[in-house]
Amino acid sequence: MNEQLLSIININKYFGKSHILKDVTLDIKDGEFITLLGPSGCGKTTILRCIAGLESIDSGDILLYGESIKDLAPNKRNVNTVFQNYALFPHLNVYDNIAYGPRIKKSMGEGEIKKSVAEMLELVQMQGYEKRMTHQLSGGQRQRIAIARALINKPDILLLDEPLGALDLKLRKYMQTELAHLQKQAETTFIYVTHDQEEALNMSDRIVVMNEGVVQQVGTPGDIYNNSKNLFVAGFIGDRNIKEVKVLQKKGDFCSVKLGNSVIYIKPDRSLVDHDKCSEMETAVLAVHMDKMKISHEEVPNSLYGQITFVHYAGSQIKTEVDVDGELLTVIEYQNDYGSYSIGDKVYVSCEETGALLLPKEDTTGRGQDE
Repeated sequence: MNEQLLSIININKYFGKSHILKDVTLDIKDGEFITLLGPSGCGKTTILRCIAGLESIDSGDILLYGESIKDLAPNKRNVNTVFQNYALFPHLNVYDNIAYGPRIKKSMGEGEIKKSVAEMLELVQMQGYEKRMTHQLSGGQRQRIAIARALINKPDILLLDEPLGALDLKLRKYMQTELAHLQKQAETTFIYVTHDQEEALNMSDRIVVMNEGVVQQVGTPGDIYNNSKNLFVAGFIGDRNIKEVKVLQKKGDFCSVKLGNSVIYIKPDRSLVDHDKCSEMETAVLAVHMDKMKISHEEVPNSLYGQITFVHYAGSQIKTEVDVDGELLTVIEYQNDYGSYSIGDKVYVSCEETGALLLPKEDTTGRGQDE
């Protein structure tokens, strides 16, 4: 097991009267790729800046290898940051951009710098670009040089603030894979900030989901996607149908719930804190992954009965809307699984057990959930 590298302990941050970070606690292991994920304004970049020393904290502590760094100046923390605009020096070529840190710190002689620059260029697969000016590089190439310039300083942690945000969609998807491989090759801890769930799911060892300054859930991509701890996470991660349902009774490991005029059984034990209180709840929220639902012309067990109102072809996916007594459900199927449906057809909609969550109605503001 990797040793604990960074501990964020009950930190709070205010900007004026605005409470930006609310008792945030987080442990980060050496060598992991961890992503801070959430909507704009949730506090994820502020955490990054607090770790880097670019923002002070109002209370709490930040420990690196067990030692507090909260009062250290940014240049006294062995942490480097890659920003969205990369902040490369336009008057320097690639070689001199990468060599800038060791030269300023006087941490290496020129011979060692030359060797280290060559190693960094090989790591980011940019050999032969030493004499190029930054304006002669593509967006993906500039990002790699920015990472090389940070890694040559051998930081304990590399902080990345939405570095793929300025790239086009195709390049962004390619760089997600490249960045994940690069992190493992460099054996450096990456703390990555994004509002893009696909980036987080594709690259991370663990994801920290945030909302309004509070950590909502910490877990592996699989945990976050399949076992959302509350309504905010369920709504933010993945494409889900989220519907209020009436809870009828508990039967074995399942609760019966009513949506429209249909009654189905849902296994709540991955979501509700107290399973035995399932039948005491008057209403709850049913959250179902759209791609874990199926449509059938024939009646199937534990299904909802409705009418197709819309069919949309989107490449390999087909999105179908079904009206269940006034509640619209969207089902995502794939070409090879798709049946022949038409608008107006009466159908039955079922879902995989692992695709459905039964969650209590709640306000997630101020509530945190860990693994």
